[in-house]
Amino acid sequence: MLEGRRKESLFYNLFNPFQVNSYLRQAALVLTAIVLMLLTACGSIGLLPTSQLVQKAIALQLEQTQQQLSQKLDLDFQGFDIKKLSITEQKPLTIESLPAFRVRGNYDLIIKLPKRRLTQLQQPFEVYLQIQQEGKTWRLLLPERVGKNTEPIWHSYLIL
Repeated sequence: MLEGRRKESLFYNLFNPFQVNSYLRQAALVLTAIVLMLLTACGSIGLLPTSQLVQKAIALQLEQTQQQLSQKLDLDFQGFDIKKLSITEQKPLTIESLPAFRVRGNYDLIIKLPKRRLTQLQQPFEVYLQIQQEGKTWRLLLPERVGKNTEPIWHSYLIL
């Protein structure tokens, strides 16, 4: 009989419901802390491109195109305005070992010419934006396709 009580006591001490619950709570707290640290580390991109940043990137692309057109067609562009920017997709990806985003959407474009303004509504866009390692600056990435089956060569432009 004494032998049976010792076994029962030993079993109860090992598997005490209150003690097990305490261990489970501690394990849950530790697991939660680990998950939060991993989410913080994995989310080191942390910053999503803002509408203002995307608008600057589109303006940078348009300025380059505008300069090329001005030279080839002898046009007198006097600037442009980007209105009603709408972002429909921000897809995180990695380009040349750094975090980046492919951002898609549309905007209204007003092109200023000497005697008139041209308005183009709902212009679709796709820009690639990359945050730099220090996390302070963004760059516009423009892919250049050399061949049909080759990886693009990325040209990078600082967004001010």
